[in-house]
Amino acid sequence: MNLKFYTFAKNVVKIVLSPIYRVKTIGKEDFPKEGGVLICANHIDNLDPPIVGITCPRDIHFMAKDEAFHVPLLKNILPKVNAFPVKRGMSDREALRKGLSLLKEGKVLGLFPEGTRSKTGELGEAMAGAGFFALRSNAKIVPCAIIGPYKALNPLKVVYGKPIDFTEYREKKISADEATKIIMDEIRGLISAHK
Repeated sequence: MNLKFYTFAKNVVKIVLSPIYRVKTIGKEDFPKEGGVLICANHIDNLDPPIVGITCPRDIHFMAKDEAFHVPLLKNILPKVNAFPVKRGMSDREALRKGLSLLKEGKVLGLFPEGTRSKTGELGEAMAGAGFFALRSNAKIVPCAIIGPYKALNPLKVVYGKPIDFTEYREKKISADEATKIIMDEIRGLISAHK
């Protein structure tokens, strides 16, 4: 059921948002066709999750803030589009376990390492969650840059970078914060290269 609804929702969102924001996708050809993938994107607008969802070649499971699951309309839709709740501001072990489990199953997990939208559009401070998933799984790490602003008929770019090989970092046992910094530097590089 979820799979059919996800495809339906993805098509509807694509029909609505693509022409308004003239969405342009770059780098999709490098996206891993199978196996666990962790997408890490910058966060500039509430529409970022659906925009990444419609441009990604595979279905994504997004972590969404717990509060969204208490909004009447959203609480029914979010689980059907593969979103699951995460409590902000604390270490949510259940959400971390769920994310790791999805990656082990060869699925795609979508994260916004900053945890909240950037008010300025500039890349903000990231939390260690992205690094935790990158180090604790064997997933391929795909940096993603959303380059706005979200203005009607202004081109909006979604740039997928080449997967980052984390094998060496896992062997060196670097910290989750260091791992997150590596990912954020890749996102920063994509933004400056495609702005």
